[in-house]
Amino acid sequence: MGMREKSRGFGVLAGLIAIALPAAAHHSFAMFDFANTVSIDGTVKEFRWTNPHVVLLVAKAGGAPDAPEVWSMELTSPGNLTRVGWTRQSFKPGDRIKLEFNPLRDGKHGGAFKQATLLDTGEVLRSNLREAEKPGLK
Repeated sequence: MGMREKSRGFGVLAGLIAIALPAAAHHSFAMFDFANTVSIDGTVKEFRWTNPHVVLLVAKAGGAPDAPEVWSMELTSPGNLTRVGWTRQSFKPGDRIKLEFNPLRDGKHGGAFKQATLLDTGEVLRSNLREAEKPGLK
């Protein structure tokens, strides 16, 4: 095989990888039970402002202090959240919140974020663009 054929083969392979990676990086939302909404009170452990999805980790109130029950919430992208007024400081570790979400179908501690109320201020944060655009809502 000559140098030209190897270069062409490498170019085709690179093109296929470039096409396949975005498709592999995106996942289905079938893992969430959108027919049910769960609510818990807890404390923010971590707020990860990252692409492709922001993640909120919350220690459920009332759990064992030495081994808290941590719930992982998946949100939309930082770009979408920015459009509804969120920043990377919207949640801080230690914030007490009431969290509403669609749970994981497998029963694990996680779900798709719907909204959270900051218990110390009463501020309600929603990630749904349509809901957040209603007058008086954020």
